[in-house]
Amino acid sequence: MSRPRPATLRDIEEAALALPEVTREPESGGRPAFRVRGATFVFAREPRKDAFDPQTGALYEDVLAFRCTAEDKEAMVSDRDSPWFTTPHWNGYNAVLLLERDLGRLTAAEIREVVTDAWLVRAPKRLAKEWLARHGSESR
Repeated sequence: MSRPRPATLRDIEEAALALPEVTREPESGGRPAFRVRGATFVFAREPRKDAFDPQTGALYEDVLAFRCTAEDKEAMVSDRDSPWFTTPHWNGYNAVLLLERDLGRLTAAEIREVVTDAWLVRAPKRLAKEWLARHGSESR
């Protein structure tokens, strides 16, 4: 029995760009942000003083942010075995953080589901409803 393939940055990009009306900024190269009709749903975050290595104090330079529902955020960050986290800066925001170096702790299928859920949170309601009518949970 084969083990599921670990997630990569390419999986995030492919999952995001497979969804309707998504743009990537910058268009190529660099640390990306993915938007649906101008609303960001996944992005690579610049180092900030609120996200740092507790052992060394060094700022994390590889933080990815994913929009989500409040319920999903609570479930994702409360699981101690999960790579998802938040910081005080994100209190009150429906988003979770992930270090790029921890992508391999997730499967490609898991990251596809999180990207799709992030898109559903930020996509206009009509667009999300149309997509769900066509794809339902089969694509996640």
